[in-house]
Parts: sequence; structure tokens; C-alpha cells
Amino acid sequence: MSAQVRDDQDASRYVIELGGQMVGAAYYKRFDDHIVFTHTEVDEGHQGEGLAGDLVQAALDDARTAGLRVVALCPYVRSWMQRHPEYQDLQKAPQSAG
Repeated sequence: MSAQVRDDQDASRYVIELGGQMVGAAYYKRFDDHIVFTHTEVDEGHQGEGLAGDLVQAALDDARTAGLRVVALCPYVRSWMQRHPEYQDLQKAPQSAG
């Protein structure tokens, strides 16, 4: 069963679903030119499956496509970006997060 990521704009979160059931989310606040990721979580029964990484990568790919800079207040998003240098160009300094 493959995971699907979608932007739930009404709830300001990207969600990852397995079999149509939400198993994780990355919460954000979106502004005109940037997006602030505040918290990421995956259901306890699905931790360790790589879903959080898939979720964050899809959210960051979406931000790149939209031309947004990223403020990673969420420790998981911040550490994921540090481990993936190809995404570090998206970073915006937190003090100018809006």
C-alpha cells in the first residue's frame, strides 16, 4: 500500500494517508512568500516506516513549486532539511518569519 500526501489547506497541514486513512501530518502557517512548518507527527503505529520523511519531502517539493521559502520551526523538518542539502536553498531565516 503506497502513501499519498495532500495539502489540507483548510486545516493548514499536509497529511499523509495510507489506504485513505490519515496517519500523519505536517502543520504549517502560510504567508505570501514563505511557509512556516510548526509541527510534524506520525501515528505511533506507523513510526519508523519513513512516512514522516515522505511527508516532509512532498511538502517541501510543493513549497518549491509554489516559489515559497521555508521556515522550519518544527525540529523534524529542520533536521530533515539539514540531512538533505538539496533542500537547504529553500530555507528562510526564522527571525524574518513574519
